[in-house]
Amino acid sequence: MGIVFGPINSRRFGKSLGIDLSPMGKQCNFDCLYCELEPSKVISRYSDIIAVDTILEELTRVLKEHRDISVVTVTANGEPTLYPHLGELIDGINRVKGRSRSLILSNSSTISDRNIQDILARFDTVKLSLDCATARCLKRLDRAENSIDIEDIKRGIVEFSEKFKNELILEILFVKGINDSDIEISKLNSFLETLDGVTRVDIGSIDRPPAYGVEGIDYQSLREISLKFGSKVPINITSRVYSRNMDSSNYSREDILDTIRKRPLTQEDIDILFNETSKAIFQDMVGSYIDRVSRGSYTFFTIKGGK
Repeated sequence: MGIVFGPINSRRFGKSLGIDLSPMGKQCNFDCLYCELEPSKVISRYSDIIAVDTILEELTRVLKEHRDISVVTVTANGEPTLYPHLGELIDGINRVKGRSRSLILSNSSTISDRNIQDILARFDTVKLSLDCATARCLKRLDRAENSIDIEDIKRGIVEFSEKFKNELILEILFVKGINDSDIEISKLNSFLETLDGVTRVDIGSIDRPPAYGVEGIDYQSLREISLKFGSKVPINITSRVYSRNMDSSNYSREDILDTIRKRPLTQEDIDILFNETSKAIFQDMVGSYIDRVSRGSYTFFTIKGGK
């Protein structure tokens, strides 16, 4: 059935084992335009349910074969928080995972449910998607089931961010012509500015063939979008597929400081943006003018002292 898959070497999370709670097919309350799975009717509950014992038996077996797993990732061909035995499952995962971290990837649709919040709080890392901050965008891009309300999602994220003490990551996936407008970005930014306890925000775009005829945006556009967000939460650009053909540029000392002042950079940003001369200038300033700041599994370079 393929419930447990991997290991996969994840750039963001290390060596990962995945748990697919819906290996039989897509079971989701979203039908996102960018999803790599085939279009399907949205649902509000799972109809095909795998027993917790079956999942844990397979996970235990695979963990014995691979003893260097960094993270056990709970996901699904759909939305994992719709799995009715998620609380029992995460308790079982935490018993058998050893030194591995537990991670769940959710579309945030159920985050306003206090019971779901309590279950998610048992994970080491929670990653929540938030492509939209308006009802129109949610309906157009994520094609959510009718009972799902964007204001409930936002309220739930605020509540959860206040109580969750581990690594909390938000993810925004931008689709050309849909949620990349100044209005949508401004609405997202206004919401992000209200949050406390968020480790970072990952922004990216389509890097797999989508279910519908939509297009992604390139790294440069993502970089420009990142500059439109406030500085309260670190923004990390995750889509690199369109950066391969970009020419790195020559940045003076002042250019480098100005760039980092506008938006803290990761090492990958530096590798993409700076040519070799600029990288040497940058390295000379690390420690004296530029600080390293850890945010979960990522390191951001910021201006020393925030100036």
